[in-house]
Formats: sequence, C-alpha cells, structure tokens
Amino acid sequence: MIAHEFNIPAERLPALLCAMPKAELHMHIEGSLEPELIFALAQRNGVALPYADVEALRRAYAFTNLQSFLDIYYAGASVLLKEQDFYDMAWAYLERAAADNVVRTEMFFDPQTHTARGVDIQVVIEGLHRACVDAEAKLGVSAALILCFLRHLSEEEAFETLEQALPYATKFIGVGLDSSEVGHPPEKFAKVFARCRELGLHLVAHAGEEGPPAYVWSALDVLKVERVDHGVQSAKDPVLMARLAKDRIPLTVCPLSNLKLCVFPDLKQHNLKTLLDAGLVATVNSDDPAYFGGYMNENFLQTFAATGLTAQHAWQLAANSFEGSFIDDAAKARYIDRLNETFARFAG
Repeated sequence: MIAHEFNIPAERLPALLCAMPKAELHMHIEGSLEPELIFALAQRNGVALPYADVEALRRAYAFTNLQSFLDIYYAGASVLLKEQDFYDMAWAYLERAAADNVVRTEMFFDPQTHTARGVDIQVVIEGLHRACVDAEAKLGVSAALILCFLRHLSEEEAFETLEQALPYATKFIGVGLDSSEVGHPPEKFAKVFARCRELGLHLVAHAGEEGPPAYVWSALDVLKVERVDHGVQSAKDPVLMARLAKDRIPLTVCPLSNLKLCVFPDLKQHNLKTLLDAGLVATVNSDDPAYFGGYMNENFLQTFAATGLTAQHAWQLAANSFEGSFIDDAAKARYIDRLNETFARFAG
C-alpha cells in the first residue's frame, strides 16, 4: 500500500499518531501485567511475591538483555491461576489498547508458562478468549489469540502443548515461537510448525531480535512463517531485506522493547526508518508493555520524536499493520478507509 500525500503540520503529528486507527500484531498478554495487577492477583490468590511492594517490583525492571527480562516475566506470571485472572489481565490490556485507538489486536499467550505450574490450558484459553469476545462487543476492538511455544523448551513439549490446545482450536488463530532466542534456532521446531500448517493455523515466529539474520531465513524457509516477529537484524543482510520486501513479509517491530533490552543503545539509532525506506512491511508494536515502558501510542510517540519519522511514515506503519494482520480483505479495506479519514481530518 502506498501512502497518500497528506499535508500534516509537524505540530499535529503527535496527536495524529495517537488518534490514527492501528493494529497491534506483537503483544505478549502476560507482558501486559502491570505491577498493581500482579499484586492484586497475588493477594486474591494467596501467592507470595519476592518483592515488598509495587515500587520494589517496578525498580526490578532494569534489564540488560532478553534473559534478565524473562526471569522477572515468569515471576509475574505466577499470580495467574484461575480463568478470571486471565480474563482480568487481558481486559486491562484491551482497555488500554482501545484508548490508544488499536482497532485490531492479535495477542500472544504462553500456555507452557502456566501448565508448568499446574494451571489447565482450558483455564488459560477460556479466560483470554472471553475477554476477546467482550472487547468486540464493549470496546469495538477486534481481538484474537496466537498460541506461542517457548523455544527454550523442547519440540516434544511443544507438540504436547499443541495436543492439549486442540480441543479449543476455534479460540486461537495461529501459533508463534517466543522466549530465549539465541541458541534456539527456528529449525528446532520444524516438525511442530509443519503440523500446525496442516491444521490450517497461521504461523509466526520471533526471529532476528537478538539472533542473527540466519534465524529469519530459517523462520521463512523452514517454519514457513507468514510474519516475522521483531526481525530488526534483517537489516544486516541485503539479500534478506530484498526477500522480505518482495514477498511482503510483515515485520512486527517493537521499538521500546528493543531499547529496553539493549538491542539498540539509543532510540535515535533504531533502524525502523531503514526498514520502511527499503519497502518492508514494518509495523510498530508494544511487545511487553508493562515491562518495556509503553503501550502502542507511547511506542509511536517516542520513536517518532527520536528518529524524525514523518506523517507519511505514520500512514505507512498503520497501513502495514492492517496489511500484516490476519483479517479478511474487506476488513482491511474498512480500516484503511478509517485511516485515510483520520489523516484527512488532520491535514492542512
């Protein structure tokens, strides 16, 4: 999709970024657990936390890499025990998403994080799905779920999780691959992804966040993913960049996450503009917003302020988010119409 020429005064750009309709394609629902909700759920469920209070937990959010984040992420998830807990977590995020004019969200969830603690997968899926249904009815947000396999675990365990989830297959739209990237290449999960493809599920995978461009190639050619989560290391491989642009493979980029996990030392050095200028279907997303300093609009505002991206880039990013989503073409067209209407309102 090519951006229309909109003449947006620079001073209106921040308000436009907040107002424009957008899709979020890379958000881990467990990563939206704010410290206040973690403590509320811990109290409700009688779970002891290794932090004295909300502020002590917040102070622990100083990460040096992906693993240092994951350690706290899994501790936070320990408070999730009942279906209502999963509903409450998802609902809190969906309300924030609606406030940021996110009109479509495709949320990741990590069942293995919960089944390993003895929580039944039905409890996880039913709670999250109920929130998705309510979001459509009460918030006007189209929401869907993507089941992610934890890549630091075995492919055999991924197959076990898939089998557990299949009775609820109508309640999620695809599968993904997340957790510790380095040392766990995509091809480790070739067979389970092949099985998911046979089942008609959408396929995505984290690749090229901390891992090399080779992981992106593997995600595309071995797992046959439709979308690459993160993918920012692709810029180091010109042949890969050309492939991603030609095949219109969306990249779900997470700027504030990249900053927080030291993928880029400074937001000014983020390569989002490079990806867009190369014709890639790059998008902006919040990843784990409770931990990484911002939901969707905060990611847009800080990234645009740091990198000098323009209103044309804003339109392209929003349009890319709809193009990259797993909704039908008619819905994509409706959202693009809404996007154009918003830009027209801010022009001149």
